[in-house]
Amino acid sequence: MIYAHLLRLRQAAAEREPVTYAVRLADGASFVLPDQAAPPAINQAGADALEADRIGVVEIDGESWFIEARNPAPRLVVVGAVHIAQALAPLAVTAGFDVTVIDPRTGFAAPERFPGVRIDTAWPDEALAALQPDARTAIVTLTHDPKLDDPALISALRSDAFYVGALGSSRTHAKRLDRLRALGFDDAAFSRIAAPVGLDIGARTAPEIAISVIAEIVGARRGKRRERGA
Repeated sequence: MIYAHLLRLRQAAAEREPVTYAVRLADGASFVLPDQAAPPAINQAGADALEADRIGVVEIDGESWFIEARNPAPRLVVVGAVHIAQALAPLAVTAGFDVTVIDPRTGFAAPERFPGVRIDTAWPDEALAALQPDARTAIVTLTHDPKLDDPALISALRSDAFYVGALGSSRTHAKRLDRLRALGFDDAAFSRIAAPVGLDIGARTAPEIAISVIAEIVGARRGKRRERGA
């Protein structure tokens, strides 16, 4: 049974499937939740643990259970292997994000410029289709090139990504929204885009901008999304 559970946990991690491992302390009985064979109260405890991203011992119907939430790692997808991306990627890794940098321009998307970070040289829409952004994924576009940023934003807005950010001035963003509106996107979709990307801390250099971006992403992940204009 333990081996079967290990295989199930490994599969869930590979497929970015959120699951919970539950062990009854009295006798070692265990489940990988959700599991139809588990009592409803145990499945509910697993769902609650996932929601809170919690690990610990809980009392369920008079019994002690160790509950371990195994949510997939948060992801940051950066479109554009530019200088800001070089500063942002290591910051995001330090903050616990699984980072992918997308850029079909191989001169920019070079391993030596992004050590230890996954690089994808497909076009952004193709790369994001393969990545299948979920509710634990943040997407940031940094290229200033509509040929790259626009397809990425279209894919991002059609996904469950918890954060979508785009680099550029207010003027650039207004033109971007005009293009997206022509494709059928509305104000509800536009409200999802953090632009100009990052917290307003007066950042000017690439490292400073990267700090502002990762701070805003972490805030959005923790339910502290800043209203634009606030």
